[in-house]
Amino acid sequence: MNNRVFRWLVMAIVAFAVAGTTASAQDRSGWPRTLTIGTASVGGVYFVYGNGLASFIGESLGIRASGEITGGPTQNATLVQMKEHQIGLVTMGPMYEAWTGQSELAPGLPHTDVRALFPMYETPLHGIALRRSNIQSIADLQGKRVSVGPAGGTAGTYWPRFFETLGVTTRTSYSGASDAASQLKDGLIDAFTFAAGVPIGAFSQLAAETDVRTFGFSPEEHAKILENFPEVAPYTIPAGTYSGQTQDDATVAMWNFAVVHRDMPESLAYEITKLVLENNDRMLQIHAAARATLPENWVNNGFLPFHPGAVRYFEEQGITIPDELRG
Repeated sequence: MNNRVFRWLVMAIVAFAVAGTTASAQDRSGWPRTLTIGTASVGGVYFVYGNGLASFIGESLGIRASGEITGGPTQNATLVQMKEHQIGLVTMGPMYEAWTGQSELAPGLPHTDVRALFPMYETPLHGIALRRSNIQSIADLQGKRVSVGPAGGTAGTYWPRFFETLGVTTRTSYSGASDAASQLKDGLIDAFTFAAGVPIGAFSQLAAETDVRTFGFSPEEHAKILENFPEVAPYTIPAGTYSGQTQDDATVAMWNFAVVHRDMPESLAYEITKLVLENNDRMLQIHAAARATLPENWVNNGFLPFHPGAVRYFEEQGITIPDELRG
């Protein structure tokens, strides 16, 4: 190779590298140095999923990302709306209430700056009790001491509504998943009703350490809940999901989505969506619930506009997002 050709090659390589660096800098315009993901209480799936997602984003996109313990979806929606967190994990029931200004945390404030990023998984609502209590359905909770998860979370919001709809009066308390599990073991409460992707870590631990029974709804209760709460769908927790669970539990579920503020840079929203939806094997290493973290499950969002960065990714996959769901 003569000197002239060698110099030309070196100049071409340098020019390519500079162009690549410039493109990369442009792509990252406006990206934050740190990124916080609102999760929920320790012991729930949000905590595991959110912290695992933070690690994945950090190592793949070079942003210092972390998960933060919160009260759950209701608080996460508000934290994103107020730009205090960059990403929030939400179930679509509480998100719809926040979107329409009916959030229990910020009543009268429509959270219309929140945008959907990607689908996560379904959140079933079900319960667990010590087997000796003989609690097998919601009716058996009449007069009992029941933890419904942290205030502001999906469980803390919906279980009291379910009890009221079914005419069941309980002595209700609010606490995180790990605290509620300890209280159940110690006999301080009679049952723990929660909402999270299955298997719920706190339920699995209880089932491994003591004699418990998981439960959902009786057929009559199931029908009444489905009739009165259009934001939920039927769901079955298969026998064997937890140690000692010998029969299916009939319950209901809501979908979860990761959400961001509309002002997140489009390139960042695109890269996060692409990272998550093209690496399901890695997401499954974070939590088994991520088996539903798939592009086709975008359809389970019926009202919240997708961020333009997410729309760009979906369209590259041949998915057409309706005009009313474009943010």
